[in-house]
Amino acid sequence: MSTERGRGAALFATLGMLYFAQGLPAGLLGKSMPALARDAGLSPEWIGLLALPAVPWALKFIWAPWVDRWGSGRPNHRKRWILACLTGVVTVLACAALLPQGWLFGPGFAVLIVMLFLLNLFSATQDIATDGLAARLLTPELRGLGNSVQVSGYKIGMILGSGALLMLVGVLGWQATLLAIIVMLLLVAFTAWRFDEPLEPVRPRKPVTPRWWLRQLALFWRRPGLGVWLVILLAYKVGDGFGTRMIKPFLVDSHWTLAEIGGLDLVTSLAGLAGAGLAGLVMMRLSRRVALFGFAGLQALSFIGWWWVAAWGPDPAAEPWIWAVALFEQWADGLSTVALFVVMMDYCRSGHEGSDYTVQASVQLFAVGAFTLASGFSVAWLGYASHFLLAAILSAVVIMAAFFWQPPVAAHGAPRGEP
Repeated sequence: MSTERGRGAALFATLGMLYFAQGLPAGLLGKSMPALARDAGLSPEWIGLLALPAVPWALKFIWAPWVDRWGSGRPNHRKRWILACLTGVVTVLACAALLPQGWLFGPGFAVLIVMLFLLNLFSATQDIATDGLAARLLTPELRGLGNSVQVSGYKIGMILGSGALLMLVGVLGWQATLLAIIVMLLLVAFTAWRFDEPLEPVRPRKPVTPRWWLRQLALFWRRPGLGVWLVILLAYKVGDGFGTRMIKPFLVDSHWTLAEIGGLDLVTSLAGLAGAGLAGLVMMRLSRRVALFGFAGLQALSFIGWWWVAAWGPDPAAEPWIWAVALFEQWADGLSTVALFVVMMDYCRSGHEGSDYTVQASVQLFAVGAFTLASGFSVAWLGYASHFLLAAILSAVVIMAAFFWQPPVAAHGAPRGEP
């Protein structure tokens, strides 16, 4: 019994560190780089191109089956992928540390774009291997806690890769800050290296070809109940992405300073961590259906709150309510994200964990991305209050799918399909 607990603790610690390592570049790319680029004098038009290097995250489902297959059946299959990708991330950051910050954000901007692309390529590939490792080793009853660790580790990495990194650059400088990040990633790599990944069962394997890839994709989606699940994946987080993208512009237009917005962002991120942690414990008791759609209802309720404070208008008296709504929204986001990720793991087939999880994540990301791109037009046409009300409606619509959806058999520990 003590041996099993030790293995479980080692798995949770390893997963937390690995997802933390993936959150670092996400925070770096999404929040720190635009601020650093603007501070270096780069024009807004060029700063917009910093979104291009994130493409591997949306397209990783294309090479996910190869990550699952190449090296499978050999010791530490996925661990070797993870260590190789971490080595790639550290190498890119080391190269960036050797180059002056002013040059990268000026004449060397094309080099910066290539470096960021490679950074995201390695991180996205590591994500495939890490998700496959988690989906394979977490039993159905432990997936709630496992995904709490995943979301929490990722959020902590994002916090460090965004606001904390900007503060470090101001204190330590560009090169010393990147070296500090490299040291943290080396500690992550050491933790992963020490983890003893159980050997996968050896099965007869067909050659890895594009035709095989298309067949595996078709086999995944042709299973009973996957049509309803596809609708849920497409709809579950679109209201959240659609609504949250316009929260900071709303605060700016409500006369909040950047420092005030930064403080709100930091504190509410902690509420998101609390929600993610609570979800793991709660999902050990709740059914998948109640958790998935109940937490979606809380997410919808949070945007009702944003609609209410936006309808109030710019007023200092509204500030405490804005804090309350922002904290609740992030808490609900932590709950709903963990619930979604747990069920995504339940749908993964044995031997295809990385690719099955990744294709679901890509579907969800594409849907959220499309609605997020439209969020600015929504505010321009409808105003902030109506925009947030529409986000609440989008978040609530998915609850209707509860009447048609049956949890996958993997949620109860049954086999998850053919290898």
